[in-house]
Order: sequence, then structure tokens, then C-alpha cells
Amino acid sequence: MKVVDLTHTIHPDTPVFPGTEQPIFSRANTIERDGFRETKITMYSHTGTHIDAPAHMLDGGLSLDSINIEGFIGKAVILDFSNLKSGLIDIDDIKPWEKKIQRALFVIIKTGWSKYWGQDKYYGGFPSLSREAAGWLAGFNLKGIGVDAISIDDMDSTTFDVHKTLLSNNILIIENLTNLDAVENEYFTLCVMPLKTKDSDGSPVRAAAIEDL
Repeated sequence: MKVVDLTHTIHPDTPVFPGTEQPIFSRANTIERDGFRETKITMYSHTGTHIDAPAHMLDGGLSLDSINIEGFIGKAVILDFSNLKSGLIDIDDIKPWEKKIQRALFVIIKTGWSKYWGQDKYYGGFPSLSREAAGWLAGFNLKGIGVDAISIDDMDSTTFDVHKTLLSNNILIIENLTNLDAVENEYFTLCVMPLKTKDSDGSPVRAAAIEDL
């Protein structure tokens, strides 16, 4: 078995969606003063590598704590669009992957943008799904769709059509994945475990790809 970490490390300078505050780490207790070390962490629920729940965009949508833990684990496949000349992944671009998608419970859209993590370029220009492509993907029996970029929508979107299309079909969205090049198998088990907090609209995750050798 090989386990690949697909998670960015969260720290005070972690890139965040524009308008969001960066995480704050405060030393609450120290070994010298208290005999133990504890840190107070203040951050938004969609910081770093994270999951969007339907409740993120939809009034009355499912929260993460209402989803069985099995909903965060499953067979996954990576669709590589890192060499796509267009900035938009349309139906014609994604349909050739249909048979592979049918065998998976999670689909990961590889844009190659994780290499720009920490740079201004990370915040735009990555290939993103069209609303029509998202609607086509919503027709499959998927638990979730992930991307190695800051959003599954284009950064200029104000309506978040791709988010809403997927989340309205209870398809989870995983954003800010990384290290996809280290995954060697065509199919693997994806684990994206969120914190179990009440009525959660989203949560940072420790995402991992588990490959059989």
C-alpha cells in the first residue's frame, strides 16, 4: 500500500480565497508556563485543502456532520486537464473520460495549478468546469469532485454556477488539492476527512490517496 498526501499545510501565510482572513495561530499555553503546549487556531471553514458541503451554497443543504463517514471515502480517478489550451473545461473536453468516470465515486480535476500555491498566479487562469460540464458530471453516481485549484468555478464567477450545480446534487467539492503528480495508479482510494462540527458548511481536510501496490 502507498499513501500519498494531497493536502497543503495550513499556516499563518496560507493562501486564502480573496476576501477571507488568513488563519491565526496563537500560543495559548506553553510548556514553560503551564507544563503543556496548546495552540488557539482561528480560521475560516474553507481554509487550505477543504470540502464544500451543500450547506455552503444552498439554503437547507446538507451539512458535513449530517453525512455518513463513508461519504468521504471512495474509489477515485484523476482527469488531467493540465495541458488544456482553453481555460474552460466543456462537455466535449470531459466526455472522453466517461467510461473512467462511471467506475469512480470521486473525480479529481487536475489543472496543474497547485504548483503556483503561494504565488499571485494561483488566484486565476486555471482551467475550470463549464456549467454544462458540471451538469453532465452531476448525472453520475459521484460522492465528490476535487480540484487542485482555489475554486471549482472560474475566479470571475459571481453566481457560482458550478458549485451550485454539483452541491444541489449532493456532490461534495474538494478544493486546493496538491501533489497529484505523485499518484501513480489510474484508480485509487481517496480519503478526505473533515472535522465533525455542528451544521458545518465546510471544513479543512487531510486528503490522501491510497494506492494498492
